[in-house]
Amino acid sequence: MRLKTSLGSLAYDDTGSGPLVLCLPGIGDNRDSYRHLTPLLTGAGHRVVTLDPRGQGESDAVWPDYSPDATADDVIALLRHLDAGPALIVANSYTAASAVRVAAIAPGMVSALVLTGPFVRVMPRPNVMLRLAVAAVGRFRPMWMAYWAYSFRTRRPEDFAAARRRLSAQMAEPGRMAALRAQFAADVSGCEALLDSVRVPTLVVMGTKDADFPDPAAEARLVADRVRGTVTMIEGAGHYPHAEFPAETAAAVRSLSTAPGADGGGVTKLAG
Repeated sequence: MRLKTSLGSLAYDDTGSGPLVLCLPGIGDNRDSYRHLTPLLTGAGHRVVTLDPRGQGESDAVWPDYSPDATADDVIALLRHLDAGPALIVANSYTAASAVRVAAIAPGMVSALVLTGPFVRVMPRPNVMLRLAVAAVGRFRPMWMAYWAYSFRTRRPEDFAAARRRLSAQMAEPGRMAALRAQFAADVSGCEALLDSVRVPTLVVMGTKDADFPDPAAEARLVADRVRGTVTMIEGAGHYPHAEFPAETAAAVRSLSTAPGADGGGVTKLAG
């Protein structure tokens, strides 16, 4: 399925029936990332929509803006198009910032947030060597694909090789790597400023082996504290817990309370 906006076209899948769950993949990934989580959620009675954000997957490759704010506008446009009531948004990595913005500025459209491996704040400036490594990863597709594969720290799905080939072919298309670099360079400070404005129940899901953060548990707790949410740590998971540990991630999603004023404050650990 496709949603046409004034700036481009977005690809999405729509499966199942029931309360809406909208899934957003992380930077340099595609909606197939949720291929194993989706049946677990539809089987639990949810309608699941998976979106390729602008510049990614099968959505148009070239856009004038790749900021989290722009992606948030796309999410709002899709939710209006679906007209299916408030959505529980599951967002990974870079798109977690966009999900935060949607929840803050359009709270009536969001029932809850599940933020996996979230980049929702301005991170400390990395050292020179790490900055050079990030620049190389954003410039050369084989290096990005190697880093993407490395982020599966314990498990790889049986169809991992096929998924990798599909993503690599997409990233070879004109404009895809430029979109990745633009996302790397995007300013998330606007979304960070909205963290304290989030009023919907929020769960931060983090893998204990997420190499994108020096201390995954500390980052998860910091983000959860800002949004008055809870934390689930998935033992052994890397940066893509929904793809690496779909059953554990589905259990975490189902455990999220949407009761008014829900306030957990604890940390739940799921064994890998």
